[in-house]
Amino acid sequence: MLMPKKTKYRKTHKLGRGGKATRRTTISFGSFGLKALEPHWVTSRQIESARRVMSRYIKRGGKIWIRIFPDKSVTAKGGEMPMGKGKGGVDHYVAVVKPGMVLFEMEGINEQMAKEAMELAAYKLPIKCKFFTKE
Repeated sequence: MLMPKKTKYRKTHKLGRGGKATRRTTISFGSFGLKALEPHWVTSRQIESARRVMSRYIKRGGKIWIRIFPDKSVTAKGGEMPMGKGKGGVDHYVAVVKPGMVLFEMEGINEQMAKEAMELAAYKLPIKCKFFTKE
């Protein structure tokens, strides 16, 4: 699973998820892409699950680029913990996804196969996504 090797600060603030993406909005590496249509936190497990289903569908034929990285830590405290006693330990990592952001890119296969693989990957993600090609 994806996670940062080292971080400057172990625990991060939640902060907002609003607004549209200003970066990572166009295809940079491949010919086909999967674009997010709504804001959400995507966990490293969800990214890995989507990557696996895509690579299995294309039978390792093409090349896949993952354009998001889970660098935000999410903390959790154990069940039945009393109030206070500080913030919990790091539980998992998430990538902050905004509308218009390219999540995955693909190249080396035909458009129909890429579309099918991206749709299978979109099922694994907690957001609505759109398949698009390089113009």
